[in-house]
Amino acid sequence: MVKAVLFDLDNTLLDFLRMKKISCEAAISAMVDAGLEMDQETAYNKLFELYGVHGIEHQEIFQKFLKETTGEIDYRILSAGIAAYRRMQTGYLEPYPHVRKTLIALREKRIHLGIVSDAPKLRAWLRLAEMGLSAFFDFVVTLDDTGKLKPNAFPFQAAIDVLKCAPGEILFVGDNPERDIKGAKAMGMKTALAKYGQIFPDSDVKADFELKDISDLEKIV
Repeated sequence: MVKAVLFDLDNTLLDFLRMKKISCEAAISAMVDAGLEMDQETAYNKLFELYGVHGIEHQEIFQKFLKETTGEIDYRILSAGIAAYRRMQTGYLEPYPHVRKTLIALREKRIHLGIVSDAPKLRAWLRLAEMGLSAFFDFVVTLDDTGKLKPNAFPFQAAIDVLKCAPGEILFVGDNPERDIKGAKAMGMKTALAKYGQIFPDSDVKADFELKDISDLEKIV
């Protein structure tokens, strides 16, 4: 019997990659308008190249981008990019279809709900707040809490410690087979792969369930 459902956040509850791409396009356009002497496509590709090196959550990526492409940080250009990014991010930070309906249904079944995310704590909570989903979750485990990324056991164990139930009574829902599914299965949890948000290839570990839509959880739990 499933007593708790744990969710990854990005590309599981929200279409993070779409939001990131649109926000970065807006940021690059604003920086070019503010005086950045690069064509937009080259600048966009360079920005994502730096994300690949420093991580998609890196908080000073635009500073690194300007330093590497122009040799200095022009704060007129930097501020224009950050402001445009933030405006666009807020407008596109929306949950996948049926997320709210599904969370309500799980709550009505008295299922405990939590988040286990590789995002920094403040960013994870801000995303939930901006989508109006914070109240659904009993707790959020983030990179700041354990210092370890999934599939390391620490984030999953931290969630188990809060829930105080057996791993076999927990269903973990995530989009990344290598990090989410592999890590949760190693801890003895049941797993569901969010196929609707999957951007990473399958791993050698298979999920117990595959979700074409998050509402499929209502049939499983």
